[in-house]
Amino acid sequence: MIDQAYERLAEALDRLPNGFPRTPSNVEIPLLKRIFSPEEASLSAYLGREMEPAAAIAERADMPLDAASATLIGLAKRGILWYDKQDGIRRFRLAPFVVGIYEAQLYQMDEELAGLAEQYFVDGGAVGIMRPDPALHRVIPTQGSVNAEWILPYDDVRNILMAAKSYSVRDCICRVQRAQLGHPCDYPLKVCLIFRPSMGAPGQDDISQEEALAILDKSEKAGLVHTVNNVAEGVYYVCNCCGCCCAFLRGINEWGIEKTLGVANYYAAIDPDTCQNCGTCIERCQVNAITEDDGISVVDRAKCIGCGLCVTECPDEAVQLMLKPDAEIIHPPENFPAWEQQRLRNRGMTE
Repeated sequence: MIDQAYERLAEALDRLPNGFPRTPSNVEIPLLKRIFSPEEASLSAYLGREMEPAAAIAERADMPLDAASATLIGLAKRGILWYDKQDGIRRFRLAPFVVGIYEAQLYQMDEELAGLAEQYFVDGGAVGIMRPDPALHRVIPTQGSVNAEWILPYDDVRNILMAAKSYSVRDCICRVQRAQLGHPCDYPLKVCLIFRPSMGAPGQDDISQEEALAILDKSEKAGLVHTVNNVAEGVYYVCNCCGCCCAFLRGINEWGIEKTLGVANYYAAIDPDTCQNCGTCIERCQVNAITEDDGISVVDRAKCIGCGLCVTECPDEAVQLMLKPDAEIIHPPENFPAWEQQRLRNRGMTE
């Protein structure tokens, strides 16, 4: 009976646009058991992607309203459910596994949980979550790497941050998970930026706008790729990703998933007459898109994600980001509801 609750929860998570595919090893069940109690799993399995009041969920689950409300509020505080208020009434929906439940495990991430998440990703979870279009994340180029006349509004990372009213920063969940498995990396850890269009209740991770911009600068200097939720409007976080820990970039580098990210609408080009073959761009590329060929660095356009890290630290200014031809430009979905609808349609789940 307990396992059935987790099976139903796994099915509910896979019905969300983001997906939560089953794996040959069935590791997703012990993974969910590590995160949800049996009672929490049983109730959560009745939620979907629509915001609903506790009363509707309790009725569907055949639970007393007080008990259901207490459980829902507790899950929402842990980031496992999403919630809002409409006319003073709390409403809840199931958060996706990625981006959502996995990231909410930052302070619970120990060796056991890290191992279960790793096995899930390796055993097919990553492919199932990352391969469908549109991608969960997209790449934003580094500041100053794109000609100001070309940059698209949703690609201007500094202006996106400047438009927010409040900011916070957290450790990178991917680096925390990898470190628990004995694979720490040397890149900065506390660089995941979250921002909001209005002032919220003060929190322990709050920072100023100046501090947020400084973290952006530090991340670029260190050679981290900016990725955000794949929408034109409603971007509320910037992840700063490395190829050794970030699940999306590992998808490219390790798991054979070519398009884990919505790549930027730009590509790197290296002037062979200016390149001094210093190797800086090769070292900074997080997806191994640049190699040495006959004494100069060469970009593989098929692998280039348009992040601009090779541009900003080239000592000879031999690298540029070029705007892709019109036929290759892919605009992100307008907002999150549009993204969800496209994702459901592409997964063959149109309602």
